[in-house]
Amino acid sequence: METTRLVSFSDAVLAIILTIMVLELKVPEGVTLDALAPVLPVFLSYVLSFVYVGIYLGNHHYLLQFCPRVTGSVLWANLHLLFWLSLFPFVTGWMGENHFAALPTAVYGGVLVAAALAYLLLQHAIIVAQRPATTLKTAVGEDWKGKVSLVLDLVGIGATVYRAWIGQLLFATAAVLWVVPDRRLERSLALNRP
Repeated sequence: METTRLVSFSDAVLAIILTIMVLELKVPEGVTLDALAPVLPVFLSYVLSFVYVGIYLGNHHYLLQFCPRVTGSVLWANLHLLFWLSLFPFVTGWMGENHFAALPTAVYGGVLVAAALAYLLLQHAIIVAQRPATTLKTAVGEDWKGKVSLVLDLVGIGATVYRAWIGQLLFATAAVLWVVPDRRLERSLALNRP
Protein backbone atom coordinates (compact mmCIF):
# COMPACT_ATOMS: atom_id res chain seq x y z
CA MET A 1 0.00 0.00 0.00
CA GLU A 2 1.22 3.49 -0.77
CA THR A 3 1.74 5.92 2.08
CA THR A 4 -0.53 8.47 0.38
CA ARG A 5 -3.43 6.02 0.55
CA LEU A 6 -2.90 5.52 4.28
CA VAL A 7 -2.72 9.30 4.79
CA SER A 8 -5.95 9.84 2.84
CA PHE A 9 -7.77 7.13 4.78
CA SER A 10 -6.54 8.48 8.14
CA ASP A 11 -7.49 12.04 7.22
CA ALA A 12 -10.99 10.87 6.29
CA VAL A 13 -11.41 9.02 9.60
CA LEU A 14 -10.23 12.06 11.57
CA ALA A 15 -12.62 14.31 9.63
CA ILE A 16 -15.49 11.96 10.49
CA ILE A 17 -14.48 11.97 14.17
CA LEU A 18 -14.57 15.78 14.24
CA THR A 19 -17.89 15.81 12.42
CA ILE A 20 -19.48 13.37 14.87
CA MET A 21 -18.24 15.44 17.81
CA VAL A 22 -19.70 18.69 16.47
CA LEU A 23 -23.00 17.01 15.62
CA GLU A 24 -23.30 15.97 19.27
CA LEU A 25 -23.48 19.65 20.29
CA LYS A 26 -27.05 20.64 21.03
CA VAL A 27 -28.42 24.11 20.41
CA PRO A 28 -29.43 25.79 23.68
CA GLU A 29 -33.11 26.33 24.33
CA GLY A 30 -33.55 30.05 24.75
CA VAL A 31 -31.90 33.27 23.66
CA THR A 32 -30.31 34.45 26.90
CA LEU A 33 -26.84 33.81 28.27
CA ASP A 34 -28.49 31.70 30.99
CA ALA A 35 -29.59 29.27 28.27
CA LEU A 36 -25.92 28.53 27.55
CA ALA A 37 -25.19 27.27 31.08
CA PRO A 38 -26.63 23.75 30.64
CA VAL A 39 -24.63 23.13 27.41
CA LEU A 40 -21.38 24.70 28.61
CA PRO A 41 -19.84 21.43 29.94
CA VAL A 42 -20.57 19.70 26.62
CA PHE A 43 -19.06 22.61 24.70
CA LEU A 44 -15.92 22.72 26.88
CA SER A 45 -15.37 18.97 26.53
CA TYR A 46 -15.81 19.39 22.76
CA VAL A 47 -13.16 22.15 22.67
CA LEU A 48 -10.67 19.98 24.57
CA SER A 49 -11.30 16.99 22.31
CA PHE A 50 -11.15 19.13 19.16
CA VAL A 51 -7.71 20.37 20.25
CA TYR A 52 -6.56 16.79 20.91
CA VAL A 53 -7.79 15.52 17.54
CA GLY A 54 -6.13 18.52 15.87
CA ILE A 55 -2.87 17.71 17.62
CA TYR A 56 -3.03 14.11 16.43
CA LEU A 57 -3.91 15.24 12.91
CA GLY A 58 -0.89 17.55 12.70
CA ASN A 59 1.62 15.15 14.24
CA HIS A 60 0.23 12.21 12.26
CA HIS A 61 0.74 14.26 9.08
CA TYR A 62 4.44 14.74 9.83
CA LEU A 63 4.90 11.22 11.17
CA LEU A 64 3.64 9.52 8.01
CA GLN A 65 6.02 11.58 5.88
CA PHE A 66 8.80 9.48 7.43
CA CYS A 67 7.12 6.26 6.32
CA PRO A 68 8.96 4.87 3.27
CA ARG A 69 6.44 2.07 2.78
CA VAL A 70 3.37 0.81 4.53
CA THR A 71 4.16 -2.51 6.12
CA GLY A 72 1.60 -4.69 7.85
CA SER A 73 2.86 -3.40 11.20
CA VAL A 74 2.47 0.22 10.14
CA LEU A 75 -1.02 -0.44 8.80
CA TRP A 76 -2.22 -2.16 11.98
CA ALA A 77 -0.50 0.37 14.26
CA ASN A 78 -2.27 3.15 12.35
CA LEU A 79 -5.63 1.38 12.65
CA HIS A 80 -4.97 0.90 16.36
CA LEU A 81 -4.42 4.66 16.75
CA LEU A 82 -7.54 5.46 14.73
CA PHE A 83 -9.57 3.07 16.91
CA TRP A 84 -8.72 4.99 20.07
CA LEU A 85 -9.25 8.34 18.39
CA SER A 86 -12.65 7.15 17.14
CA LEU A 87 -13.73 6.82 20.79
CA PHE A 88 -13.26 10.56 21.35
CA PRO A 89 -16.86 11.45 20.38
CA PHE A 90 -18.22 8.92 22.87
CA VAL A 91 -16.03 9.87 25.84
CA THR A 92 -16.32 13.58 25.02
CA GLY A 93 -20.11 13.40 25.07
CA TRP A 94 -20.20 11.23 28.17
CA MET A 95 -17.91 13.56 30.11
CA GLY A 96 -19.72 16.72 28.98
CA GLU A 97 -23.26 15.44 29.41
CA ASN A 98 -22.43 14.36 32.96
CA HIS A 99 -20.86 17.71 33.84
CA PHE A 100 -17.33 16.35 34.22
CA ALA A 101 -18.19 13.67 36.77
CA ALA A 102 -15.31 11.56 38.05
CA LEU A 103 -15.92 8.27 36.19
CA PRO A 104 -16.54 9.77 32.73
CA THR A 105 -13.51 12.03 33.23
CA ALA A 106 -11.34 9.07 34.21
CA VAL A 107 -12.52 7.09 31.18
CA TYR A 108 -11.78 10.12 28.98
CA GLY A 109 -8.25 10.12 30.43
CA GLY A 110 -7.97 6.40 29.74
CA VAL A 111 -8.76 7.00 26.07
CA LEU A 112 -6.14 9.79 26.01
CA VAL A 113 -3.54 7.41 27.42
CA ALA A 114 -4.50 4.62 25.02
CA ALA A 115 -4.30 7.01 22.04
CA ALA A 116 -0.89 8.26 23.19
CA LEU A 117 0.41 4.70 23.52
CA ALA A 118 -1.04 3.81 20.10
CA TYR A 119 0.74 6.83 18.59
CA LEU A 120 4.02 5.61 20.12
CA LEU A 121 3.41 2.15 18.63
CA LEU A 122 2.83 3.70 15.20
CA GLN A 123 5.99 5.74 15.60
CA HIS A 124 7.93 2.58 16.47
CA ALA A 125 6.45 0.66 13.52
CA ILE A 126 7.58 3.41 11.15
CA ILE A 127 11.07 3.42 12.68
CA VAL A 128 11.29 -0.34 12.09
CA ALA A 129 10.03 0.08 8.50
CA GLN A 130 12.66 2.78 7.92
CA ARG A 131 15.68 0.63 8.71
CA PRO A 132 18.54 0.92 8.17
CA ALA A 133 18.07 4.69 7.80
CA THR A 134 16.19 5.72 10.95
CA THR A 135 15.74 9.46 10.47
CA LEU A 136 12.51 9.33 12.48
CA LYS A 137 14.29 7.85 15.50
CA THR A 138 16.89 10.60 15.30
CA ALA A 139 14.20 13.28 14.90
CA VAL A 140 12.14 12.04 17.85
CA GLY A 141 15.13 11.84 20.18
CA GLU A 142 14.22 11.59 23.86
CA ASP A 143 10.61 12.72 23.21
CA TRP A 144 10.23 14.61 26.50
CA LYS A 145 6.87 16.09 25.44
CA GLY A 146 5.49 12.62 24.80
CA LYS A 147 6.68 11.35 28.16
CA VAL A 148 5.51 14.39 30.13
CA SER A 149 2.06 14.42 28.52
CA LEU A 150 1.63 10.69 29.15
CA VAL A 151 2.52 11.19 32.83
CA LEU A 152 0.11 14.15 33.05
CA ASP A 153 -2.68 12.01 31.61
CA LEU A 154 -1.95 9.10 33.96
CA VAL A 155 -1.79 11.38 37.01
CA GLY A 156 -4.96 13.07 35.74
CA ILE A 157 -6.80 9.75 35.74
CA GLY A 158 -5.74 9.12 39.34
CA ALA A 159 -6.60 12.68 40.34
CA THR A 160 -10.20 12.30 39.19
CA VAL A 161 -10.81 9.97 42.11
CA TYR A 162 -9.93 12.83 44.46
CA ARG A 163 -11.26 15.80 42.44
CA ALA A 164 -12.38 15.46 38.83
CA TRP A 165 -11.43 19.07 38.00
CA ILE A 166 -7.77 18.33 38.80
CA GLY A 167 -7.77 15.53 36.22
CA GLN A 168 -9.40 17.82 33.67
CA LEU A 169 -6.79 20.50 34.36
CA LEU A 170 -3.99 17.98 33.84
CA PHE A 171 -5.55 16.76 30.56
CA ALA A 172 -5.79 20.36 29.35
CA THR A 173 -2.18 21.01 30.40
CA ALA A 174 -1.01 18.01 28.39
CA ALA A 175 -2.89 19.36 25.37
CA VAL A 176 -1.26 22.79 25.76
CA LEU A 177 2.16 21.09 25.53
CA TRP A 178 1.24 19.88 22.05
CA VAL A 179 -0.59 22.90 20.66
CA VAL A 180 2.66 23.94 19.00
CA PRO A 181 3.38 21.21 16.42
CA ASP A 182 6.33 18.92 16.98
CA ARG A 183 9.11 20.95 15.36
CA ARG A 184 11.60 18.06 15.57
CA LEU A 185 9.81 16.18 12.82
CA GLU A 186 9.34 19.29 10.72
CA ARG A 187 13.05 20.21 10.96
CA SER A 188 14.19 16.68 10.19
CA LEU A 189 11.98 16.51 7.11
CA ALA A 190 13.36 19.83 5.88
CA LEU A 191 16.97 18.67 6.37
CA ASN A 192 16.47 15.32 4.63
CA ARG A 193 14.70 16.59 1.54
CA PRO A 194 16.76 17.04 -1.64
